[in-house]
Amino acid sequence: MKTLLRLEEGLLFAGGSYLFSLLPYAWWWFPALILLPDLGMLGYLAGPKAGSWTYNFFHHRGLGFTIGLLGLYMGNPLWQAAGIILFSHTAMDRIFGYGLKYEKGFIFTHLGTIGPKPVSHA
Repeated sequence: MKTLLRLEEGLLFAGGSYLFSLLPYAWWWFPALILLPDLGMLGYLAGPKAGSWTYNFFHHRGLGFTIGLLGLYMGNPLWQAAGIILFSHTAMDRIFGYGLKYEKGFIFTHLGTIGPKPVSHA
């Protein structure tokens, strides 16, 4: 099942790359901006609850989709690019197993635990 989900996310990422290529921007803007949504991790400086909220906000597929559609509706390529970057970044993260975060910590995601398993001191 993990392979099928990764293939699906790979196709979504490829689709986002293609859509970005249709915009009036140089190709190198796509790789230059693709990690920008990870700024949402800065919320973890305020604790796991704030961090999970900000991370999830910038990694929710609906946000990218909505911003991209607004850009399409308004004929604004900058908003379209922002939506495509957000959407594509989310797909890229999910390829590598990074999902939406739970409030108990960064390593706990809706796709499972990432990184080494937490050590129990019980």
